[in-house]
This record gives sequence, C-alpha cells and structure tokens, in this order.
Amino acid sequence: MNPAWAGLPGELRVTQLAHDVQAIDASGKARPVSINTTIAPGSTIRTGNDSRVEVSLGDEIAIRLAANTALTLGAKPGTFDLKEGAVLGQASKQARGAKISLGSTAAAIGGATAMIEHYPGICKFLVLEGTGRLYRPAHVGDSVLVGPGQMVIGNPNAPVSDPVDFDIARFIATSRFIVDLPALRSQGSITAEIQKQQREKSKKTLIGTNLVIYGGGTLVSLVDPAKLNAAPAPKEKQERGSNRVRE
Repeated sequence: MNPAWAGLPGELRVTQLAHDVQAIDASGKARPVSINTTIAPGSTIRTGNDSRVEVSLGDEIAIRLAANTALTLGAKPGTFDLKEGAVLGQASKQARGAKISLGSTAAAIGGATAMIEHYPGICKFLVLEGTGRLYRPAHVGDSVLVGPGQMVIGNPNAPVSDPVDFDIARFIATSRFIVDLPALRSQGSITAEIQKQQREKSKKTLIGTNLVIYGGGTLVSLVDPAKLNAAPAPKEKQERGSNRVRE
C-alpha cells in the first residue's frame, strides 16, 4: 500500500452538497447523502440535475462532482471510476496513487488539481496546477504528461493525443466547480500558474485566441474577441483556448 494512505479511512466523506445527490452501494441500494455522510469502497456517488457535491479522503484528496455525474469509489484507496460526467479533483503530492479511470483511459492526479470529463466516446483532462498524467493502462507507452494550463481532449478508446494550452484564469472565472464555492486548498498554486500565464502573454510567448468550449463535450466555438471580456452566462464549464508560440 502507498504509505500516504496509512491511517486514512477507507471511506469518502461528504464535505459540500447541493440538491439531489445519492450514494448507491455495491448491492444497488440507493440512499440520499448529507454533509459528513461516509461512502464505502465499491459505492457510486450520483448527482442529479443542477446538483453538485464534494467528497474527501482525509486531507489528501478532494473531488467535486458536477451535475449528472456518476463516480465509483475503488477498493484501493485513492482510486475512482468516472462512469460519466465531470469532476474536479485535487490530490496532494503524498497521494501518488490517486487515479481516476475513464473507460479505457486513466488520469493520475497525485500532486495536481485537474478537471476530468468522461462521456461515451469523449474524455477531457485539464490541469490547473501541478502535473498530471493521462494514459491507457492496457497500452504500454501510450501516456502523456499534462502540465498546468494544458489539456487533452479525445476518445478514451483511442491513442492519447498531445496536450494543448488553455486559459486557467478564464476557467476559474466561469467554472461552477469554482464559482460560489469555498476556495480550493490548492488555490495559491493555481493563482501562481495564472500569473505565470499572464507573464507569458505579456512576452508574446503565449498568445490568446478566440476559441471557446462552452459546457461539456468537445465542440469548439469561434467567438468575437470583444465578447470574451463580457460577463459569461452560467455554464458547468467554460475553457478558453490559448496557442503557445515559443520564440
């Protein structure tokens, strides 16, 4: 067992909650959850429409679930299976075994804060701070490291593609994983990465674009640059693309 898990409970604990959230045990029995409810390994957390929840494993891992999301807690501490939907996960550097499966693909998030999305034929992995890894466990060598301000979009059953850049500040300002919720434990590190991107923009080594992904999925929209600074409509997630141009 990873030493980071020594002494930690095997269950997740509900730390934040909004609207309809259920825990479904291994036998298929469902029950509503409330703050401080514990969720045993093998159980699935499912959120309803306009619902969200945050669960934690000690002080090492915290995961926020978007609406209409199903996440199963694995038997091994720190492992999860994202059946469908979107989550925002943060795991300390000690949580090296933290992993979220997305069908045939998996995301390792130990020492990082990342948004992970999974639907049939679609997976998305965005890193806000730290370094994560997206890989296919059954395919040796099919793996990519994803740094802060980078994302990978693709098919979980296809080879992993190279990461591209996105605007962290735009994500933080518009994501319902962040807006109107308590600050993330890693907020200081995320702020530092935002400032780093701003310095790169001022040096023209990072060039902003008018490409936006509204909500879930992979549809990229071309938007009037003047509208990018306008107050955005509430969305589950919005990411503004950036193209990195190195000197």
